Amino acid sequence: MSLEIKNLSKTYPNGVRAMDSISLKIGKGMFGLLGPNGAGKSTLMRTLATLQYPDSGEIRFNGKPVNSRRSVTGFRSVIGYLPQEFGVYPNRSAADLLNYLGVLKGLTRRSERQTRVQQVLELTNLTHVEDEAVSSFSGGMKQRFGIAQLLLNKPQLMIVDEPTAGLDPSERKHFLNMLKETGLQSTVIFSTHIVEDVRDLCNDLAIIHQGKIRVQCAPSEALRIINGKIWVKHSKTRLLSDTEALPSIYPLSSRYTDQGAYEIRVHSDQRPGPDFESATATLEDFYFAAINGLLP
Repeated sequence: MSLEIKNLSKTYPNGVRAMDSISLKIGKGMFGLLGPNGAGKSTLMRTLATLQYPDSGEIRFNGKPVNSRRSVTGFRSVIGYLPQEFGVYPNRSAADLLNYLGVLKGLTRRSERQTRVQQVLELTNLTHVEDEAVSSFSGGMKQRFGIAQLLLNKPQLMIVDEPTAGLDPSERKHFLNMLKETGLQSTVIFSTHIVEDVRDLCNDLAIIHQGKIRVQCAPSEALRIINGKIWVKHSKTRLLSDTEALPSIYPLSSRYTDQGAYEIRVHSDQRPGPDFESATATLEDFYFAAINGLLP
C-alpha cells in the first residue's frame, strides 16, 4: 500500500502559494504531517481527498495515477476523510446520518449498509446514542462520529486533518488510541500542529512550512539528526544576552519552569557558552529546527 505525491503546487486567486512543489512517499501505517497554522497542511489534505485540484503535479495510489474523472472516482471509493471542521445536519440521528453517508460512499445495498453502520457505531462506542441528534453531541463524541463515517467504506487510505483541536485531554487520548487502532491495516495521514501527537502515534513524518516540505523521516531518525546539537540554559528572561546572540546559536523555544526561571533551548553545533548544558533532543526541537531552516 503506497501513496506517491510528485511536485504538487497550488496557488489561490489571492496569490497565496499554499503548495510549492510538494513531493512525498507514504506507506502503510500512521504518517504525521506537522506544520504551523497556515503552512499548507489543509490544502494538501483537501487535495488528497479530491475536494480540490492542484495547479500541477501528480498523485499515485498503489502505482495508479489519480488524474482523470474515472481514476478519481475509483480513488474516492477507497479513501476516508475527516476534515478539520466536521459539520453535521441538525436534528439527524447518528444512525440516520451514517446511513445517508453510506449511500454517498457507495454502500447501496440496504442490508449491507445497515450492518456496516452498526459495526462503526460499535467501534466508536456510539451505539448507546445512535438515535440521538449528532448536533447535540459533545466535541469528543462528534470526533468519534467523524471516525465512524470515516470507516464506513473500510478505507485503504484515511486522511485526518487536525482531529484533536478543541478536545479535552481525556477525549484527545481516547480519540488518538482509536485512530491508531483503526489505522493498523491501512495508511493514515494525520495532519496536526501538535508535535507530541506525532511522536506518540506515527512511524513516519514530514514537516511542512510555507507550502514546502522541509523534511521527511521517521521520528527516531529525526532525533538522531539533531543529537548533540541541543543546549539548554536557565535564565531570568526569555532572551539571550548580546554576547550569546551569535550567528552559530539558534534559539528554538523557551518555557517557564517550576523553579522560577526560563529554560531556553538552542540549536548549536558546539557548546554556546559556559552557562549552557547539553540537553536530550526532543521531536519538538527537531520541529523548530526544521521550520527555521537549521537542518542539513
